[in-house]
Amino acid sequence: MNKKLRSQNWFGKKGKDGFIYRAWMKNQGIPNYEFKGKPVIGICNTWSELTPCNAHFRELAESVKRGISEAGGFPVEFPVMSLGETLIKPTAMLYRNLASMDVEESIRANPIDGVVLLCGCDKTTPSLVMGACSVNIPTIVVSGGPMLTGKYKGKNIGTSDIWRFSEAVRSGHMSEEEMEVTEACMARSRGHCAVMGTASTMACMVESLGLSLPENAAIPAADSRRKVLAQLSGIRIVEMVNEDLKPTDILTRKAFENAIKVNAAIGGSTNFVLHLLAIAGRVGVALSLKDFDVHSDDIPLIANLQPSGEHFVEDLYYAGGLPAVMKEILPSLHKDALTVNGKTVGKNCSSVACYDRNVIATAEQPFNDISGIVVVKGNICEEGAVLKPSAASPHLLKHSGKAVVFEDIEDYKNRIDDPNLDIDENSVMVLKNVGPKGYPGMPEVGNMGLPKKVLAKGITDMVRISDGRMSGTGFGTVVLHVSPEAAAGENFSVVKDGDMITLDVEKRILQADVSDEEFAKRKKEKQQVVTSYTRGYVSLYINHVEQAHLGADFDFLKGSSGSEVTRDSH
Repeated sequence: MNKKLRSQNWFGKKGKDGFIYRAWMKNQGIPNYEFKGKPVIGICNTWSELTPCNAHFRELAESVKRGISEAGGFPVEFPVMSLGETLIKPTAMLYRNLASMDVEESIRANPIDGVVLLCGCDKTTPSLVMGACSVNIPTIVVSGGPMLTGKYKGKNIGTSDIWRFSEAVRSGHMSEEEMEVTEACMARSRGHCAVMGTASTMACMVESLGLSLPENAAIPAADSRRKVLAQLSGIRIVEMVNEDLKPTDILTRKAFENAIKVNAAIGGSTNFVLHLLAIAGRVGVALSLKDFDVHSDDIPLIANLQPSGEHFVEDLYYAGGLPAVMKEILPSLHKDALTVNGKTVGKNCSSVACYDRNVIATAEQPFNDISGIVVVKGNICEEGAVLKPSAASPHLLKHSGKAVVFEDIEDYKNRIDDPNLDIDENSVMVLKNVGPKGYPGMPEVGNMGLPKKVLAKGITDMVRISDGRMSGTGFGTVVLHVSPEAAAGENFSVVKDGDMITLDVEKRILQADVSDEEFAKRKKEKQQVVTSYTRGYVSLYINHVEQAHLGADFDFLKGSSGSEVTRDSH
C-alpha cells in the first residue's frame, strides 16, 4: 500500500504534537510499535444496557478486535449514541439524525483509517451508515443478529405477536397475567427482534447493499458463528484500508436498486424506505419514492417470514440465509455490483444453496406473488405514501369508506374505545400530526389498534392512514408516511370526519372525495398550531427535518463532508 494512512497525521507526527497524540494513548498500556504505520481501525459501538438488542456488543467487539489485530491493524473502540427502540421516548426516530451526526464527527475527528460499525436495533444501523458515508473512509458493518425464536405453550412466537396479544387482551380473549408470562417466553436470548421487523430489515439492507460480509443479516445473536463473522469482518476491514475501498465505491445506483429488490423478496419493513432514502442522500445517489415501487414491482415474496409469513429470521439463517434469497432473484439483480469482500453480488451468491423451501421459496413458486412496498398518491398525499401489501388484507386493497379522524395520538387514545364513536369496519381510520415535524420524530403508531366494538365483531383489520410510521413487526392494511404531513399544513391536515376516502392499491391511488376548492377553503380557515419546542435538539429537528418522501434527514446533512480535518490542534 502506497497511500499514506490517515492516522499518521496524528501518530506519525514529530515534535510535541506527535508526543501528545501518542503519549496519552500509551497510558492505556499500548506499546510503541502499534503506532508505527499500522492501519488504525475504529470500532463504532452502539452497546448500551438501555439498548437491549445491542447489549451483547462488548463481547462482539472483542471478536472484531481479534480479527483486526490478526490482520495487522490497530483496533480502537469508541462509543456513540445508542438508540434503543423499545425504551427511548418519544421515539428513536427523533434521534436517528443526531446519532448520525455523532458518528460522522467521531470518525472524522479521530485518527481512524477504517471503521467497523456495530449496529443492531432499528435506528442504530441507518444512523451509523449515514454518518460513516458522510466521512467516506473504508467501512464494514457487523450486525448484532436476531434473538432466538420465542417459545410459548408449544408455539413459536416473536415480536409480531405483541400486536395479536394486545388485541386479544382488549377483546377479552387473553388476560393481562397471561400476556405478562409471554414476555420472557418471547425475549429468551440476546439479539434484536426475531421476525423480519425493522432491525432484521436493516441487517438485510446492509448486506444487499454490499456493506457487510455475506450471511451477516441472519446469523442469530446467540449463535457462535456471529462471533466468527465479526472476527472475519475485523480481518477484512484492514484489507479494505489497504485497498482504499470506500463506501462510495460500493454504494452505487445499482446497489440501491438491488437493496430495493431484496427488500421486496424478504417482505421487509416500510421503515426501509426512509432509511435508504437518507443513506442515498448522503452519498449523492438520486433515489426517489417512486423507485421503491418500480424496482420491487416484479419481485415476488420469497422469504416466508413473519409478519408477512410464518417463520422467523433464525429459520432464515438455517435455510441458507440472505444469500439464498438473493440467488432466487439473481436474474433481477445487478450481479456486477461490488461488495465489501471485494467480490460481486453474483459471485457471492453463485455457490449458495437453500436447505428449506418452506422458509425460502423459489422465484417460480414464490411464497406470495404480492410483495414490496407500494407508493400511492392522491390529493391527501401529494408527495406520496407507502403501504406494504404483503402484510395487508387483500379485500381492503381496494376500499372506500368514511374517514374517522384523530387529530393526534392523544385524541386517538382518548376516543378509540368510546362506545359512542361513530365507526365500523367499513370506516377509514385517519391519524394526523404524527409525522416528522408534527409529533415530532414520526413514531411507530400508524398501525392503530382497532376499536373494541369492531374487535368484538371478530374484525381484525381496517384501512388505517397516517403521516407516521409502523413497526416492521406490525401488519395490516396500513398506509404510512403520508407526505406532506399534517404539520406541513397541506391537504392531509384538513381531512375531516365523514370525508369519503378511496384506497386503490392497483391504481396506486389514495384520494379523498373533496374538491380542490373545498380543501383550499379549509386550509384558509384552519388555525395555525404554534410549536412548544423552542430550544435544544428538538427545535433543531423541527426546523431542519425534511419530509418523509425525502427520507426525513436534515436538510443540511445532504451530501458528505469527507474525512479531512480542516484545522489542526496543539
